[in-house]
Amino acid sequence: MNLDSFFEALETQYASQLPFVVYSRPINSIIKCWLQEDDSLYTTESFSESGFVFAPFDLKEESILLPKNHCQHNTLEVSELNLEDDKSCLSINNIGKEDHLALVSKGIETIKNGDLEKVVLSRQVLKPSDSENPLKVFKRLFNTYKNAMVYCWYHPKVGLWLGATPELLFKVEGKQLTTISLAGTQPYAENKDVSWTNKEYEEQKIVTDYIVTQVEPYSNQINISEVGTAKAGNLLHLKTYIRSQIKDSVNLKSVIEALHPTPAVCGFPKQKAKKFILSNENYNREYYTGFLGELNLTQYKTRNTNRRNVENNAYAAVKTQSNFYVNLRCMQLKDSTAFIYVGGGITKDSKPEKEWEETVNKTKTIGNVLY
Repeated sequence: MNLDSFFEALETQYASQLPFVVYSRPINSIIKCWLQEDDSLYTTESFSESGFVFAPFDLKEESILLPKNHCQHNTLEVSELNLEDDKSCLSINNIGKEDHLALVSKGIETIKNGDLEKVVLSRQVLKPSDSENPLKVFKRLFNTYKNAMVYCWYHPKVGLWLGATPELLFKVEGKQLTTISLAGTQPYAENKDVSWTNKEYEEQKIVTDYIVTQVEPYSNQINISEVGTAKAGNLLHLKTYIRSQIKDSVNLKSVIEALHPTPAVCGFPKQKAKKFILSNENYNREYYTGFLGELNLTQYKTRNTNRRNVENNAYAAVKTQSNFYVNLRCMQLKDSTAFIYVGGGITKDSKPEKEWEETVNKTKTIGNVLY
């Protein structure tokens, strides 16, 4: 499919108010889109189906499924998308600053009292936006964030979401599980040496240790990489890979419940941090810090490049694969307004003013694609 027909199909789908997702995975020149054939709202609880899943922060709410067998699938290979250079910088103000400083201060106090080790606290930033043209925003995301999962997701009964997330929740290929510990944030500056504070290393170690503890009961073996620095847009993060072999008796839902939400988006201990968030943030995160991605798709590996033979299973080794990304650096578009979601990890050493500045930097990162 060529570029024009690929995006024309998406524009027609959106104009017809039919569900779709268009996305590209990190360091990938492939853009995929799924066009659902009707406006039915499909959900999943078991995560045993095959499709594209869009799951909330709180799994007590509905996880939306675009079922594979109810969608048309298109693929486009392209490294850059043409756009008119009409961008302007996002204006940043201090609306909500005092509320966020108070929230962070309460989180720090709770941690120092011994009830929590870490809690991730977030806020909404509202900016004017043209929800009539979300595909233009998606194109900017694709051009700007090559090291992220970029997406535009729409369902008329749920809403319109876009994002550029650098964080893999986990990938399962056959029985091989790969996940990433990602924490700590600082602005990227060219030609400047990167240094991290003890607070940031501590925050990242909490995430790594938590993930290892959570996957251990479901794994035969676990391998942990060295801590490195990863770039996402104009931000830097600390990053560690955790790989394990899942036991044959383990199902995908068990892994999801063990890992979601991670300390990178919720805190630790998980249930106490989640309760603090739901009680104190004073807004509903909905799908922010949830996860999204391909669910139980069949992968073919073959020595024969003839597609017909692959479909007949000639020379093919068949595996199922799931790729889930944490829904960070995201926004929801509705009523000519962009609801931009930003947050940061709070530990005992956090400084409220610095945490505010971190959310401002994250707002710039995702918000600048709007204009």
